[in-house]
Amino acid sequence: MADEFDLHGSEDTESIDIIPEIAEDPDESKKRRLSGWQFYLVAGIAITASCFHLYTAAFGLFAAMTQRAWHWMFMGTLLFLIYPASQKKCSKLKIDIWDWIPAALMILCCANILLNYEAIAAREGSALPSDIYLGLVMIVLVIEGTRRAMGWPLPIMAVLALSYGVFGQYMPGILAHAGFSFEELAPFMYLRTDGIFGVPLGVSASFIFLFVLFGSFLSTSGAGQFFIDLAVGLAGKSQGGPGKAAVTASGFMGMVSGSSCGNAVTTGAFTIPLMKQSGYSPEFAGAIVAAASTGGQVMPPVMGAAAFIMAQFLGVSYWEIVIGAAIPATLYFISIGAMVHLRAGKKRMPRLTDEQLPKVRKVIRHGWHLLLPIALLVMLLAFGYSPTMAVFWSIVSLVVASWLGDKEHRMTPRRVIDAMIAGGTGAVDVAAACACSGIVIGIIAITGVGLAFSSFVLSMSQGILPFALILTMIGSIILGMGVPTTAQYIITSTLAAPALSQMGVPMFSAHLFCLYFGVLADVTPPVALATYASAGIAKSEPLKTGFTALLTAAAGFIVPYMFIYNPGLLLQGSGLEIVFAALTALIAVIGLSGAVQGYLFDDLNLIERFFLLAVPFLIIYPTKISNILGALIVLAVFAKQRGFGRKKNKLEGGTV
Repeated sequence: MADEFDLHGSEDTESIDIIPEIAEDPDESKKRRLSGWQFYLVAGIAITASCFHLYTAAFGLFAAMTQRAWHWMFMGTLLFLIYPASQKKCSKLKIDIWDWIPAALMILCCANILLNYEAIAAREGSALPSDIYLGLVMIVLVIEGTRRAMGWPLPIMAVLALSYGVFGQYMPGILAHAGFSFEELAPFMYLRTDGIFGVPLGVSASFIFLFVLFGSFLSTSGAGQFFIDLAVGLAGKSQGGPGKAAVTASGFMGMVSGSSCGNAVTTGAFTIPLMKQSGYSPEFAGAIVAAASTGGQVMPPVMGAAAFIMAQFLGVSYWEIVIGAAIPATLYFISIGAMVHLRAGKKRMPRLTDEQLPKVRKVIRHGWHLLLPIALLVMLLAFGYSPTMAVFWSIVSLVVASWLGDKEHRMTPRRVIDAMIAGGTGAVDVAAACACSGIVIGIIAITGVGLAFSSFVLSMSQGILPFALILTMIGSIILGMGVPTTAQYIITSTLAAPALSQMGVPMFSAHLFCLYFGVLADVTPPVALATYASAGIAKSEPLKTGFTALLTAAAGFIVPYMFIYNPGLLLQGSGLEIVFAALTALIAVIGLSGAVQGYLFDDLNLIERFFLLAVPFLIIYPTKISNILGALIVLAVFAKQRGFGRKKNKLEGGTV
């Protein structure tokens, strides 16, 4: 291993045919590039963190507070060592003195919990002065560390939440509360599982770190490039092939990725230039990658790490979440694929030739073994194994399976160490988001503002569910702007889901509804992070790309309403009800795609587009009359287009 540490992650980028190197995630460029003894120190911490989580996965997790304290001590220390305080003023080649101090304080605060937690628990909430001081230090460390890793949006939200906790007596109406002093808030946030060390950080310590580590092992073994090669090889030759390859690759990567932006730059590095070469505009090419990459955050099995937290919040098995979320996610990706297909037809784009595409057989021959660990992961989850145990054995199987492939991708001891370093440093961002989200969740719990928000939604909607859903959608998008997927879900579901539940919406449906619209903030201007990442690769105008992505992801704004009113889409109900719900929803998203693109088998006129646009709204509420009417509209347009197309082709043939 070289005496230099690039903290930008590792990705084997060797191509099979024409595939270029995978681009770097813009978020990763914030990290330092270390060398010498500082490299060995940071690498050692990352390796130790990986070993700790693998050990607890194999032999059992520690008690909740102990597991979380160890996890956050590793992640928080790495956070200050690999992220400079300022991207412009601080060095990215060495660790500054101002980074050693917060790293040392992080170790001190976590060590206090690990060494004294029995005494702390015995005091039953009675805080010592040291608890208050260390609690205040921990709050500052969490907010500052999150700012370094993720920018200002989430830290600002945490500061506003703390301000609300302190000055609640000055708030108007239902938002008012008695107010809490920092002497009360600091130990609450620091020493209880309701604050910083709450459920979000607990899920990060138990599940998310291991899945990030699994992703780093996959990347080190060349899986990222394999997914892209396979997607391009399978879909590239069809109508709109490069766009479909982008959608497919984003779906593959989204299964193990926790970042819309990371997904966009990883898959978009190749698919965006290829789409532009085949005739797509730069704005549409960037929009497709952004919309598909965002969809990866709702695609099982990982769902941007939200699936693990959702299972904990709802008290159900992880497998139930994965299975229930499968049909809506599939509908979303089908819709984006249809957008690509119809756009290519409308623009009469030529198809790629065999010479321009990777050979599928060659791709599979080189990388078939990389599918085995993913298949094992799904199988173990299906048989009821815990996510922790399932991902542990998937990592082990990946190391073994890598020796079945090409020599350059085998997981040698050096590659294993590289993967552990990448996993240890790659999990820092999510841990920071979970810890900072814990501050917001703690304030919601101690002040009761969640009930106030629910009362506000119920009052504004006058008890009318469609109005409540619209208010929740708007609130989720606003709260999700500029915030990572995990934090998006935690905050939006904690505030908004209870209001929907009080109106009779099942909790799983309510939580998934909040997740969808929190995630869609990544393609909703003006703060559309995934769009900006893909626009940079496409060299397109960001705002125009953002609005194009918003239209491309239109199904994402419809599907959540569908599964609220039709639980069959979440696999609830009889087999016939589930099949009927899936088929009608499929008709709806196809009709919506045609309306947005203005094309089905031929160009659509305004009347046809209007009627197709009405189809999803007819099918949202599952009545037989509205569903049949929606299906008849699609069939009527289909018949008209096919009949006109044949007549047109016949006339053109006679002319020739």
